[in-house]
Amino acid sequence: MLPAYANRAFVVRLAGFALVSLLPLAVVWISMRELATTTLENDTYSHIPLIPAISLFLLYSERQRVFSRLSSGWRSGFGLLLAALACFALTKFVPALGSGENVLSMTMLATILAWAGAFALFFGPHALREARFPLLFLVFMIPIPPIVLERAIFYLQLQSANAASLFFKIFGVPVFREGFIFNLPGISIRVAEECSGIRSTLALLIMAVLAGHLFLRTPWKKVALCLLVFPFAILKNGLRITTLSVLAAYVNPDFLHGNLHKYGGMVFFAAGLVPLALILMAFQKTDFEKAREANHKADS
Repeated sequence: MLPAYANRAFVVRLAGFALVSLLPLAVVWISMRELATTTLENDTYSHIPLIPAISLFLLYSERQRVFSRLSSGWRSGFGLLLAALACFALTKFVPALGSGENVLSMTMLATILAWAGAFALFFGPHALREARFPLLFLVFMIPIPPIVLERAIFYLQLQSANAASLFFKIFGVPVFREGFIFNLPGISIRVAEECSGIRSTLALLIMAVLAGHLFLRTPWKKVALCLLVFPFAILKNGLRITTLSVLAAYVNPDFLHGNLHKYGGMVFFAAGLVPLALILMAFQKTDFEKAREANHKADS
């Protein structure tokens, strides 16, 4: 007997889902073009093209569980589609949304709700529940509204400056700080918005969310791993600012504009990624030990 996801009825449902999922893209074609432009021009959103590919991969790899019981989810499907329609309507009739970026964020939210509604409609509530992570993961496709992004950048900028100040003290580097400006022997540097590390922080967060889903079982450990992204990202940014400043002050001022500044991001990114990977391994080990103990008790 063929599994539920391999028979002819499933193929029909899949075709219907694909067709309905294309409709929102036709409606918001201009917004999709704006999203593509934003992705190309703004490094903060360079991750967006990868998100639907990862979601599709997760759905495919978990297809046996997701599509084990198929039905028609009329209630949940139409509920999500109505929510999507309401979001589309807000972009057209509510001037308070303001800038094009706000409209783009709302449009992408509506599109994702429409996809989730179509998924529920054709595959049923059981499939929707089992596929909740791949569908929720699509939220990372939504551009962050400008007011939220500005506050996030300012917070990371401030905390990165605080972290740099801490590292200067630890390393015994004489420095006089005035807000975001650090005066070192012979040079002055300013922690600009570009130094906030918003792009690398988003990358670390996406990786932590994905790793937690794939490798951890305990919900609180998944949440903890994601929350730890922020202090490690801030410390990583502070270390980068300190390193470049010290090299510029005591070795060569060109370090502030040289290759290490332009292309050394991956080196410092590893400074945030490695401790997160070690914590993930520790969490995974305790999960494995608990599962082994539970299996041992069940066998005895």
